[in-house]
Amino acid sequence: MTEPSTLQESRPVSSSGKVQAVIVNFRTARLTIRCVKSMLEHGVVDPDGVLVVDNCSGDNSIDEVRKALPNIRTVVSDHNGGFGAGVNLGVANTTADYLLILNPDTYFEFNSVAPVVDFMEQSPETALVGLDLVNPDGSRQYSARRFYSVFDVLARRVDWIGAMVPGRTDKHLMKDAWETGKPFDAEWVMGTGFVVRRTAYEQIQGMDESYFLYMEDVDLCARLWRAGHRIKGIPGAKLVHDHQRSSAAGPLTFAGRTHIRSLLLFKSRFAVPLFRPPGVDRISKRTG
Repeated sequence: MTEPSTLQESRPVSSSGKVQAVIVNFRTARLTIRCVKSMLEHGVVDPDGVLVVDNCSGDNSIDEVRKALPNIRTVVSDHNGGFGAGVNLGVANTTADYLLILNPDTYFEFNSVAPVVDFMEQSPETALVGLDLVNPDGSRQYSARRFYSVFDVLARRVDWIGAMVPGRTDKHLMKDAWETGKPFDAEWVMGTGFVVRRTAYEQIQGMDESYFLYMEDVDLCARLWRAGHRIKGIPGAKLVHDHQRSSAAGPLTFAGRTHIRSLLLFKSRFAVPLFRPPGVDRISKRTG
């Protein structure tokens, strides 16, 4: 595997009010605390630029977060409406021009957000940039993807189907684009860690809360493309993602059933061809 290219350690974002981070916590206090501490340590945002949304955890998560991070703002939802609803609640309680959306199971090793914002300032057509997600060992997760066909969905879940067309998974993961080391058009990026322009996010009314979990990131990117914006991946904009891939669980598990429901919901709104991926052009066209 090709090692990710890396950005040099960068200065903190020049304006403390330009970027705010939103983290949705659901019973992940330890991970949330680690994530926030990494941002503060590396100057990604100032303490007043972090907002932790507790998605009605029902445990002592938010108390732990507040005790460990007394200078960080928190908002507690009165119900768990899913990841997208948590993000929307967080965004509604922020004012910055750029929003850094993070999963709790992520952390920074340097300030990779500053050059992303610099890029977006110079590229007004770019609405959203996916960070370069890596595993704790430094290997890349290839967090920018092509829009799905039915075959791609099956190939990602069933190994022998993917093996029927060698190289198809690499193409879906946009591996060639990542390995150029330069910013590139990404069809969609994982919602684990990204920077989005507030005006574009508000234009399309944020995350679609019809998705409880999974596919809300694909839907968000599809609607941004449809609204005339661009999505980018930036190699070297590193964010460590120490995750468990629950969406790969069996179809009878809660995660598996939820993932399938979300896929079907997305298919009802956007083109998901049988074999050939739809691409941005077809996704951008309204189907009804």
